[in-house]
Amino acid sequence: MVEELDCGRRLGAKQRLISLAEGVMGVFFVLGHNIWRVLPNEVYLLFGVGLVSLWLRNGGVTGAGLRRPGSWPWTLFAAIVAGILIQLEDLVTDPIGRIFTHEPQRVSSILQHSHDLRKSLIALGIVWTFAAFGEEIGYRGYLMTRFGEMAGGGRIGKAVSLVIVSLLFGFGHFYKGPAGVVESTASGLLLGTVYLVTGNLWAPILAHGFADTIAVVAVYFGWT
Repeated sequence: MVEELDCGRRLGAKQRLISLAEGVMGVFFVLGHNIWRVLPNEVYLLFGVGLVSLWLRNGGVTGAGLRRPGSWPWTLFAAIVAGILIQLEDLVTDPIGRIFTHEPQRVSSILQHSHDLRKSLIALGIVWTFAAFGEEIGYRGYLMTRFGEMAGGGRIGKAVSLVIVSLLFGFGHFYKGPAGVVESTASGLLLGTVYLVTGNLWAPILAHGFADTIAVVAVYFGWT
């Protein structure tokens, strides 16, 4: 069951300017931490500011899709498929990234040495809280809503928000190197697409968590 998202709503010129200002602020958060290194981690900033902004302007996170899905089976199915595709697209984007950058993508610090059971459990806790909930509420729930509003809502607004936020999500993983930025941008496109298709934020949250869980399990058992 597809639900309606606030990032598809049409706003007046004044409200669109406010959304533009918030979008520019989001860009500054992402680049300020990952490129310029002058801000703390952008996920905390996007999550905190996003919650306040969504509460004031959209009636809370439900306006961004964090509500009970119309169909849990459909949401889980979409999330599982997206999570698997995120892992599979790495097989394509990593070689492409190496062609242009001549270096492999770097591994996230939470996956390093996670063949240890205790560290793997800690890694799972981080990916399901900081990554799955934090990044999805900040990037998909908040920024896609604001960039969609800025672009005028409707299908065009959703498409614009998907592309811009996916690129930002890629640069949000700048620590992984150029190849990692390419891979994370592709992952952002998949997460954003499942968000728009389902109309519910639980789908990308679960997809993100499933994908990262696969990575943690693979490293723990030495499959990668």
